[in-house]
Amino acid sequence: MSTTMSEAVIAGADRATLEKLPLPDEFAAATVRLADIKMFQDTEDKDVQKSLSVEQVPMPELAPDEALIAVMASSINYNTVWTAMFEPLPTFQFLKQMGKAGGWEARHDLPYHVVGSDASGVIVRTGSSVRKWKVGDHVVVATAYVDDQDHETHRDGMLGQGQKAWGFETNFGGLAHYAIVRASQLMPKPALLTWEEAAVNPLCAGTAYRMLVSDRGAQMKQGDVVLIWGATGGLGSYAVQLVRNGGGIPVGVVNSREKADLLRSLGCEAVINRSEIEEGDATLLQRPEGWKKLGAAVRDAAGEDPHIVFEHVGRQTFQASVFLARRGGTVVTCGSSTGYQHTYDNRYLWMRLKRIIGSHGANLHEQWEVNRLFGMGRLLPALSTTYTLDEVATATRSVQTNQHIGKVGVLCLAPRSGLGVTDPQARERVGEDRLRAFRSGALPGVS
Repeated sequence: MSTTMSEAVIAGADRATLEKLPLPDEFAAATVRLADIKMFQDTEDKDVQKSLSVEQVPMPELAPDEALIAVMASSINYNTVWTAMFEPLPTFQFLKQMGKAGGWEARHDLPYHVVGSDASGVIVRTGSSVRKWKVGDHVVVATAYVDDQDHETHRDGMLGQGQKAWGFETNFGGLAHYAIVRASQLMPKPALLTWEEAAVNPLCAGTAYRMLVSDRGAQMKQGDVVLIWGATGGLGSYAVQLVRNGGGIPVGVVNSREKADLLRSLGCEAVINRSEIEEGDATLLQRPEGWKKLGAAVRDAAGEDPHIVFEHVGRQTFQASVFLARRGGTVVTCGSSTGYQHTYDNRYLWMRLKRIIGSHGANLHEQWEVNRLFGMGRLLPALSTTYTLDEVATATRSVQTNQHIGKVGVLCLAPRSGLGVTDPQARERVGEDRLRAFRSGALPGVS
């Protein structure tokens, strides 16, 4: 019986073997369907387990500037939750707009959307214009899908009109056995990490890096106090590490005693359990008395008001964030998981000379800088638990309902966890315990 491409990739076949093998006509992928976009109308609990499914989809044709990746592992990001809820709008609108551009973009306008904005895997095909990458290379995928013919892209990849979030605003994403990416999204997989450890990092770690470290973000300096909402979540867990690495003082906000204990075990000394601040009043932090109470807790934990507030929660926290930043301080925001219509008291912004910086994703240079830190063991993967592709709906539901810590990984072609390390000496130098920190500190009920 002849070997399939997927079997060869799993077995670690060399470039020559992979180049000779035919591609499958179809492959397994996590999808949402155009026909289902109204399924949650008038429904309070938009349970993504009802809209996400794994099905066989046709293999797309490869454009000249693209690579086909055999995906070993991927991860769940909140944009997959949005896609599966069809909010704030159905992502099929993005795909339809791509289709109108014609040419290779027309492939994306389909009645199904293959989702997922992270991936690690093996290149199995390259387009005719791809120069720096070869079949057999182990790679991770940067999320930004940019238009290199847009002049703004050459100032900053995130400013180009054609910039898109891969797997959210494009089709053929990473929660699948195969994915299509542009060559300008590729980075070498850190050799000391497993497939699943490598897969969970690019989107969230790159976003946090741009927000805090890059000259496009808050430009954190040594000694800065940084208030981090959701500090054990995907974004927050990388933010805590970046602040500590850069000589800042992270103040992590979490919503339970268990998460507070985990955060302290990971080296974040200043921790605030917001449930103790709210004392059962879920709207307290949306009112001035709540802001002041939290501000006192920040000063008690760190000795000062925050120079930077790391904001991604949105409507439930944004007005508190504007208040809490010190005079001349900065609120840097990359998202709004609790709602994108924000209100805040503008007096605290203009009279105290604060700044609000919008930040989105990361350009390729920023992603490479972050990837280098993972390769050196200076940043650690925030992987807490791993599901199989067949369990992707359950995995996404855990993120939708905030029942996770760190990052949730998904095994795609990888048959089990723990595979993909090609530099065991480097892994040993960093230490297995450190690399597994989020798993060893997992919450009850999270494996």
